[in-house]
Amino acid sequence: METIALAVALMALAAWLYLIAFNGGFWRLAEQDRFLAPEGAAAPKDASVVAIVPARNEADVVAQCVSSLLGQKFSGSLHIVLVDDQSSDGTGEVARSCAEEMGASERLTVLGSDGPAPGWTGKLAAMQRGFDHVRALEAQPAFVLFCDADIAFEPVALERLVAGAFARGTVLTSLMVKLRCESAAELWFVPAFVFFFQMLYPFSRVNDPESAVAAAAGGVMLARPEPLARAGGLAAIRSALIDDCALGALMKRQGPIWLGLTQSVHSLRPYPDFADIEKMVTRSAYAQLGFSPLRLFGALIGMAIVYLAPPLLAVFGETPAREAALVAYALMVQAFMPSLGFYGLSRWRALALPLVAACYTWFTLESALQHGRGRGGAWKGRYQAH
Repeated sequence: METIALAVALMALAAWLYLIAFNGGFWRLAEQDRFLAPEGAAAPKDASVVAIVPARNEADVVAQCVSSLLGQKFSGSLHIVLVDDQSSDGTGEVARSCAEEMGASERLTVLGSDGPAPGWTGKLAAMQRGFDHVRALEAQPAFVLFCDADIAFEPVALERLVAGAFARGTVLTSLMVKLRCESAAELWFVPAFVFFFQMLYPFSRVNDPESAVAAAAGGVMLARPEPLARAGGLAAIRSALIDDCALGALMKRQGPIWLGLTQSVHSLRPYPDFADIEKMVTRSAYAQLGFSPLRLFGALIGMAIVYLAPPLLAVFGETPAREAALVAYALMVQAFMPSLGFYGLSRWRALALPLVAACYTWFTLESALQHGRGRGGAWKGRYQAH
């Protein structure tokens, strides 16, 4: 047993040494939109953007989204196309009322939707409905902005985003919005969600044209329409459950992409309880593993070694496994601290990362179980996993 414990401790230590030193510096949070464009850079005055907002039963938040878009201090022009995906709560009417109250009805188009065709996920079908509308326009915009209906933009966000896209020559520029972090469940699980995402897709590598790593964050994705059309449009990824990362991979084959964190775009979606976090993660965790039982087994073993073994062996192990595990645990805690700082939380919470990781491990297993029961990819009353 002592030999096995030492081997596990050394594997955990090696994993954390690799993650910190050779995984794109993901833990430093260096890729943020405040560094996207040169200081003082502005979007060209003739730059045009059409925001495509897929929305299904978002009446409680869509007005905040639409008003924040219409209130952008943007050098160019912005029009909003909201695709009402068979909402039953008056989402489209709320959006129209919001635009009317702001005296900007002419800047909002609301399209209806018949729902996803076979082989399409709901969100991608709604996004394609909006993109087809844009492609039919006589004058094409410089960019289309795919954004969720449950986020709010600070007034300077779009200016910075477009200026950065021009400065870097990107075909896709994406922001991981700042998630809501108020309830107890959010305080414990949201920073870890961002940490794990960056570990899987180190942003510095996503942003490196020479790297094969590609990803995007679905809340905010600014795309050039011509490269997207050339890549086959959203039909090329129509069945993807993790649609944002699929779009990132599709667009990186067309040119440079960029992904970063932001403090200027906020999610309005609350996750008040543990069960809400669980639903968010289980929707796509098994899809992340390609619906592969073998990858699932590897992921569960890997999570156990990397996150659970270090604190357990640091407390209950014997020399020299205890010391190796303690160093691994210290590296883990240190790596997580910047993510907590980004959300303004105490660094002491990093000590609990193994417990949080254990919950995410369960979410991953539950995602696979739901898929096996034919209830994978649950979202807004639809089961979309294949």
